[in-house]
Amino acid sequence: MTIALRRFQAGDLPQDHQQTLINVHGDAYKDQADDPFVQRFEWFAQHWTNRPGYTCVMAYDGNEPVGFSYGAPLEAGREWWRQHLVPEPAETSTFAVSEVMVRPAWRKQGIAEQTHEALLTERTEALAVLYVDVTHPRVQAMYERWKYEKVGEHRPFEDAPLYAVMVRSLL
Repeated sequence: MTIALRRFQAGDLPQDHQQTLINVHGDAYKDQADDPFVQRFEWFAQHWTNRPGYTCVMAYDGNEPVGFSYGAPLEAGREWWRQHLVPEPAETSTFAVSEVMVRPAWRKQGIAEQTHEALLTERTEALAVLYVDVTHPRVQAMYERWKYEKVGEHRPFEDAPLYAVMVRSLL
């Protein structure tokens, strides 16, 4: 198996990009398909792919998409980490990592870290931020190994899980 990474950016997305995200997500979360929050992924995929600066790194095994990491810059002053860091860092430009996902048959091979690190390599923002469901301590520990620090907890939507807010310096 040879994994190839491909970068996609806002304004230059393949026509089937959102559907590819939805298909990978469907496989990754097939055991939680009845969860209403999981069922809203199509909305999230559309929301994020339409954001200015959206970037996605997709992993392929041959022609088969097996995982991805994506996100977009946050608007200045609207960063969700702000309430958790006192004092604020001098440089506050932030890239939000929205999703890091690998299909079950390809997990435990380092693909998540590969797509994540490739996503952040060309970023010019000072910080990266992401959410981790607090009921998944192993996932949080993985992000800590990737140089993130938990700075607080937040529930962004009424029906969303409680998330750990995790921040990483990109400088």
